[in-house]
Amino acid sequence: MKLEHIALWAADLEKLREFYEQFFDAESNAKYFNARKQFTSYFLTFPGGARLELMHRPDIPPNQNQPREQYLGLIHFAFELESKAGVAAKAEQLRAAGIPIIDGPRITGDGYFEFTLLDPELNRVEVMCKNS
Repeated sequence: MKLEHIALWAADLEKLREFYEQFFDAESNAKYFNARKQFTSYFLTFPGGARLELMHRPDIPPNQNQPREQYLGLIHFAFELESKAGVAAKAEQLRAAGIPIIDGPRITGDGYFEFTLLDPELNRVEVMCKNS
């Protein structure tokens, strides 16, 4: 069994799609639109096969969570890179582009080298590698 995809509601579907294409090598399918439900979505596929569904509907209210606080439920998803140098380089690329890094890069107590960023919709995304 494998996790097939994670889905996110988005206020700005195009901006979020472009972010993951530009910084995480996502490949998008064609936009899907259901006029009756006013539902629009993309499936993004990442190297390695993981997928992320980006969805938009005009009646979905904004998330009330504060992105720098902790809450029950889904708090982040992570991308694994091959090396500490790759993680550090990705952090610098994102910082240079004005993307907020809210934690790290750092070595964790359980043996990872990682940092956490906020995507354009303020979802937490972790970039990590095994610290070996």
